[in-house]
Amino acid sequence: MQQLLVNTSKIPLLFILLFFFVCSLDTLSSAFQLAGGKVAGDIFRDNAVLSNPVAGLVVGILVTVLVQSSSTSTSIVVSLVASGLLEVRSAVPVIMGSNIGTSVTNTIVAMMQAAERGAFQRAFAGATIHDCFNWLSVLVLLPLEVASGLMTRLSYLLVTGLRLQPGEEAPELLKVVTEPVTKLIIQLDKCVITGIAMGNEDMRNRSLVKEWCQTDLVMFTGNVSAEECGRGPDLSQSSLKCRHLFVSTELSDLSVGLILLAGSLAVLCTCLLLLVKLLNSLLKGQVAKVIHKVINTDLPHPFGWLSGYMAMFVGAGVTFVVQSSSVFTSAMTPLVGIGVISLERAYPLTLGSNIGTTATALLAALASPGNKLAAAIQIALCHLFFNVFGILLWYPLPFMRLPIRMSRVLGERTAKYRWFAVLYLLLCFLLLPSLVLGLSLAGWRVMAGVGAPFLGVTVFIAMVNVMQAHSPSHLPAKLQTWDFLPQWMRSLKPLDRLITKATDCCGATPEVGQGEDEEHISTRTTSGSPKKESTQRKAELAYDNPVLDYLDEIRPGVRVLKLKGLERCNSTPL
Repeated sequence: MQQLLVNTSKIPLLFILLFFFVCSLDTLSSAFQLAGGKVAGDIFRDNAVLSNPVAGLVVGILVTVLVQSSSTSTSIVVSLVASGLLEVRSAVPVIMGSNIGTSVTNTIVAMMQAAERGAFQRAFAGATIHDCFNWLSVLVLLPLEVASGLMTRLSYLLVTGLRLQPGEEAPELLKVVTEPVTKLIIQLDKCVITGIAMGNEDMRNRSLVKEWCQTDLVMFTGNVSAEECGRGPDLSQSSLKCRHLFVSTELSDLSVGLILLAGSLAVLCTCLLLLVKLLNSLLKGQVAKVIHKVINTDLPHPFGWLSGYMAMFVGAGVTFVVQSSSVFTSAMTPLVGIGVISLERAYPLTLGSNIGTTATALLAALASPGNKLAAAIQIALCHLFFNVFGILLWYPLPFMRLPIRMSRVLGERTAKYRWFAVLYLLLCFLLLPSLVLGLSLAGWRVMAGVGAPFLGVTVFIAMVNVMQAHSPSHLPAKLQTWDFLPQWMRSLKPLDRLITKATDCCGATPEVGQGEDEEHISTRTTSGSPKKESTQRKAELAYDNPVLDYLDEIRPGVRVLKLKGLERCNSTPL
């Protein structure tokens, strides 16, 4: 009875921590907008660059990473399309890029679980499954869109076939709860970024920190209202000074952004650590087994294939309620880390979250003013089609669910080399997009001259890896393994030694045995011990964690016949 009362008292604490966790995510987005919002506006300003689809893609990634909000980058695109500065067909790659950039939030959240290796592996895999899905979808759908304009044509047919009228603004259920707190910390004038992107030089000297909060809607000349993008407060109208911590600050936007960034990351990390500990204390023993079974078990035969689609429906519904895919996926990441949600179940939940956020965008588009209504609806429909086509590509057929395998490999790499998470974050969301943007600014010839060889080498390595894993006899003897390459080209171990030596001076001590095994691009050794094989299999299924404790079903001492060249028969007991 006493244990029941203790567990019941923990539930309100769980909701309080979740509330501050969501508030810290909102403040983190504001911090990024203050630190990089004007830079994001400058990136959008060069419309000639956006006519290049590859450049548009990386612009969408960079801007969304800088402002930590796909809705902000999408609203800028809608404004550019409505004002005639950007065509819808050129805007579609930017929307694809914003879809990639918004997944950086849950990757940052996964890095907060780096203390425990097993939980970090599962959490990072659960976070990057969204990245893998987005990147694979872009690799297929972006060339298709450039060649045929499929999504642009479909969205145009739907918009022209429907008689659309501006509607009421969609209710933001989560913000009703969080805004009373976040508005006391910071309020932003987001139209500054949009104004810079549309070429308004007056906005460049204007602070993003909102000082005057107008209570009446005042119209100025132009496409937007003063409530959204006015030139300044009209004191003749009903205006009040905003009430937040930085309303009268003399600090620059960058300084305020860095202060909020440090504070929000501290709160985010603290809430996440406490949430994980609290969930571990609540979800243990039989309770954990029941919850794990309910969430991850498929429906009875022959309806087992419907389980994933039901998970998509749940993900879409929850995301629609909270009005943010980042909040949903970031809250799900710790649950994947502690093993409550398996990677196979997290995948359809994430895909459903993508659909839920596009439904939210459609409702927001319906509330747009008349001059922006058609552009907003068309952009929102293109976003919806991108996610629907991506799901049709990478989910219905089990062997096509490549994001699960890719994210599991990323999780394994990150568990072995924890610094790999930082490298992945910088490479995929900052350095690589910046490099591609720089090449696109130099012109098609330069980008093709550099990109074509790089793409060719990447495709060649991928094909050789597949053949090494499945039919190495068809390869030349030299290419059956990568041992002929220098170690730094086929393994992360030399880089790990370098980073370990660099961190030793700071008092960090590497764990014993870390990185001792040689890591090859395509080869994987299989242990002959049944106990080790069982442990590895359970690790892949997220069963070897503090939450779940299952008995080993393999009988000890069973000999296994190992025949050279017949690795698939190694599990056959004699």
